[in-house]
Amino acid sequence: MALSPPISEIAQLKDRPELAALLGWNINVVQAVKLDRDELTITLEPSSIREACAILRDDSTVTCNLFSDLTCVDWYPSEPRFDIAYHLLSTQRKARVRLKARLPGDEPRIESVVSVYPAANFFEREVFDLFGVRFEGHPYLRRIMMPEDWEGHPLRKDYPVEGYR
Repeated sequence: MALSPPISEIAQLKDRPELAALLGWNINVVQAVKLDRDELTITLEPSSIREACAILRDDSTVTCNLFSDLTCVDWYPSEPRFDIAYHLLSTQRKARVRLKARLPGDEPRIESVVSVYPAANFFEREVFDLFGVRFEGHPYLRRIMMPEDWEGHPLRKDYPVEGYR
């Protein structure tokens, strides 16, 4: 069975409940969309991520009530350097959505979503520890995997393979 080609036009996907809710809230925060293999990815303005998560959680047509994962990708040496990906699930609709935000490499910062999804707590701490992305407003942002006195962030692509000496 052949795969359908990816769809990346907002106009073709505006009827998807997740995208419709975000476009209805603020059309300017949606930077890009992609539907590939029945997975919807919405790239947002980084400053809007917490509010977008709250809208997707509270909108009765979407109800993304489960925070499933948060991860980061380092695109060094490209800019913006980091992609932060939030994976949300609507257990009522059995639908998933991925929210992305692109962050610069010099001082990667984004608002914490712990106030919306408390389950994001340890995921944000892990991304902070391993990539150095700061989550503004996080209630307890400190290392979770590496020792407190560890220098650098080991999953960054410019981190030395054998560590700093």
